[in-house]
Amino acid sequence: MSEVCPQCGLPKELCVCETIAKESQKIKVCTEKKKFGKISTIVYGIDDKQIDLKDVAKKLKSKFACGGTAKEGRVELQGDHKNKVKDALVQIGFDPESIEVC
Repeated sequence: MSEVCPQCGLPKELCVCETIAKESQKIKVCTEKKKFGKISTIVYGIDDKQIDLKDVAKKLKSKFACGGTAKEGRVELQGDHKNKVKDALVQIGFDPESIEVC
């Protein structure tokens, strides 16, 4: 017998908790200037209790061929990718109206 999700009560293969959580996020995408004038793209607002933040960071880093990390409830990407991150997050499954690029 397969495992049952404690939140929705469905088997793990059919669990929709993460899909529902992705639609209810308020995400902000900004850039920050780091040491030595380097630019980093920061993605805020993803709830790391409902969504696997490391998996989102892994997909974004792979998509943009850059380094980065997932820490303190945010994803940091090396380089200026703020114009392309919204499309990548929509492909992952986030709601386009909930993503704000500043």
